[in-house]
Amino acid sequence: MIKYSLLAYIKFLKSSTNQHGIHSPFVYELITDCFYDKKKHHEYEVLKNYRHDLLNNSTCIQITDLGTGSRVFKSSHRKVSQIIKISGSTLKRSKLLLRLVKYFDSTNILELGTSLGIGTSALSLGNEHGNITTIEGCPEIGNISQDQFDKYHFSNTHLHIGPFKSVLKKLTPITYDLVFFDGNHDKRATLDYFDILIGSINNDSVFIFDDIYWSKPMSEAWAIIINHPKVTVSIDTFYWGIVFFRKEQVKEHFTVRV
Repeated sequence: MIKYSLLAYIKFLKSSTNQHGIHSPFVYELITDCFYDKKKHHEYEVLKNYRHDLLNNSTCIQITDLGTGSRVFKSSHRKVSQIIKISGSTLKRSKLLLRLVKYFDSTNILELGTSLGIGTSALSLGNEHGNITTIEGCPEIGNISQDQFDKYHFSNTHLHIGPFKSVLKKLTPITYDLVFFDGNHDKRATLDYFDILIGSINNDSVFIFDDIYWSKPMSEAWAIIINHPKVTVSIDTFYWGIVFFRKEQVKEHFTVRV
């Protein structure tokens, strides 16, 4: 899988562009005003502190892995600090996630795969008046995350523990402005979650898929998603795949360096 990701990245570098290769006004403005936004948002400091707390947390926890598992860890017992070093979202991508929430003024937000809450913190800080629902499969990881949410007063964030499908069935149906798929990097599971949540969109909804080049099957899932008839605009940033459902847009795909 690592070899596949490396080869995919080389191919991505050859085909990707920046905002100057974009002719869609919607995508051009998104890249210029959000992707490449260089302003020092005050929330960045909170993101850094949140991450720093976890890097200094030596608590050892039992991992219940309901997804594809880890490429690095062989034991189910792991230190929080080790997990965050290996599998936590980078600070750069956390900042981008925060900016995306701000840019689209997303209110109802769903995250599949809380992990230690790095992405969740960005979603929460992006709109303090938003309603963030996040789902984590591992109870002990969820406990660590909830402690962090309480410490940082993320009162707009609601954590649910359990298999994604089971929790989704129990949630009150609402329309989501933004959904962050950051959990089970499995082709069939990803497509199943997409099929479930496609019924919860509005014209301006945004779906963000993490690790679309995790494996060949994940890339196949991404290819199926961007060809869905309801998807109009899709953006491949290599680490993330982002799709939109704007009926006023012609169907176009973009490969963009971030």
